[in-house]
Amino acid sequence: MAVVSAAPQRPIRLVIVDDDPLVRAGLRILVGGSPDIEVVAEAGDGEEAVTAAGAHWPDIILMDIRMPRVDGLMATRRIRSRPNAPQVIVLTTFDADDYVLEALRGGAAGFLLKDTPPREILEAVRAVAAGAATLSPTVIRRLIDHVADPQAGARRARARTRLATLTDREREVAVLVGHGRSNAEIAAGLGMGVPTVKGHVSRLLSKLDLNNRVQIALLVHDAELL
Repeated sequence: MAVVSAAPQRPIRLVIVDDDPLVRAGLRILVGGSPDIEVVAEAGDGEEAVTAAGAHWPDIILMDIRMPRVDGLMATRRIRSRPNAPQVIVLTTFDADDYVLEALRGGAAGFLLKDTPPREILEAVRAVAAGAATLSPTVIRRLIDHVADPQAGARRARARTRLATLTDREREVAVLVGHGRSNAEIAAGLGMGVPTVKGHVSRLLSKLDLNNRVQIALLVHDAELL
């Protein structure tokens, strides 16, 4: 009997966006040693990033924030507003609260600082390509502080109003997404199949008009359901 080998998995298509050519070169070298990730384009500002996203159909974009013409925050919003948009991981030296929250609310699936170890950057790319979210420990602390700030009461009320549209099961799934659980972990915890969990997550994104799991987690944090 002939043995039919499985087709090799397509590499993750990556676009690197940074206004510093040396940073782009360093990231390209970093990725060059990983056969499962392919750099398909580079961009020096947000305008070029939007163009590259449409021209090269990447899976992931590594996005800087401070850039000329169009910054990374605006570029992220524009890219993520399109159908079948690539995921965006913000990789920056700036960890101010406003940057973190604006990037995540704009649709970024991750936020990493440029002092993140190279191995963890590659792991983040793979994780986001697989449908997970990735946040540096510093960013997680920012989110905790965000929930505790003086404006938290108003955000809590708005978030709970939005979550009130969910079924009990959808709310359970949303809370577990907020805890950072994978689809497999949610399935095991709630006694359902992974495809069923994926269906619930898709309905959450549609009902709540959100882009990705990070935004579900933010909403659950705002509602103080964790």
